[in-house]
Amino acid sequence: MLTERQKMILNAIVDDYIRSAEPVGSRSISKRGDVNYSPATIRNEMADLEELGFLEQPHTSAGRIPSQKGYRYYVDHLSPVEAVNTAEVKELKRFFAEKLSAAEQLMQHAAMVLSNVTNYTSILLGPEVFHTSLRHFQLLTLDHETAIAIMVTSTGQVENRKIRIPENVSASELEQMVNLLNSRLVGVPLYKLKTRIFTEISEEMQRHLEHYEEMMATLNSAFDHEQEQKIFLSGATNMLIQPEFRDMDKVKSILDLLEETPTLTRLMAEASAPHGIQVRIGAENAHQAFENCSLITATYELDGESLGTIGILGPTRMEYARVMGILNMLSHDVTGILKQWYR
Repeated sequence: MLTERQKMILNAIVDDYIRSAEPVGSRSISKRGDVNYSPATIRNEMADLEELGFLEQPHTSAGRIPSQKGYRYYVDHLSPVEAVNTAEVKELKRFFAEKLSAAEQLMQHAAMVLSNVTNYTSILLGPEVFHTSLRHFQLLTLDHETAIAIMVTSTGQVENRKIRIPENVSASELEQMVNLLNSRLVGVPLYKLKTRIFTEISEEMQRHLEHYEEMMATLNSAFDHEQEQKIFLSGATNMLIQPEFRDMDKVKSILDLLEETPTLTRLMAEASAPHGIQVRIGAENAHQAFENCSLITATYELDGESLGTIGILGPTRMEYARVMGILNMLSHDVTGILKQWYR
């Protein structure tokens, strides 16, 4: 546990380092209006904070910089007040006032605005299913226990999955179920299929099919497919303006990773959580290229289901409070737009 004085000094050091990118000394901290301690007292506390692992001392300077542990403590104890200034709010509101006709256009534009407002790199991970709907569904029986569920989408893509046929279910019941699905689900967006099945169609199946519960379990596995993800990236070269990345080898490894779509997709998926803001600092990221970076993510939803992730990548010396406030606002607004489009 840190004392209140140690917390105040650690926060002051992180704030100053975020602004200056230069090691912070005790004298500069003592000159702040919100710190009422002498340089000697501050030096002693800084030494203790370094011993506890919250600060580091670059060998070329008498000042200190936050360690990854120090950043983690700072982020975990941030005030809930969103540090988004008026100009940034206006920029975001202007973005959402524009008439965007497609989800892909929304994601591309959101990524651009986000990188412009923050001066970091924005990464959006979204599904490619907004305008993809079901064209046809059929079951191809292999034997009395298994069948292939075949789903043809509006884009011509064919997905198939082997499923188990419930015991005692007749061929006529299977045919009745397939006919019901095709009559009620054709034209429904892929992301809505399972919701529609378990809300509307389940009632009709319960009235007409003898083995209702078994058939619902079969449908659950038939439509339990992974949605293809797409990456929208903006502001990758913003890394070049950060003092930490004057070493071109560091920058190259980051830029190379940003071009590896499958790896980046996996990292974004791992960094996301169903609700709230997630912050991964330095080594908490699951790739060596991001060991000197922080990745802050938030999800956006539709019908209570998480559809994608919005992320900001920058140095560990990131303006955490401001970026978290912006991400929180943007994720809620993207969710609101999608609800209007697809309700």
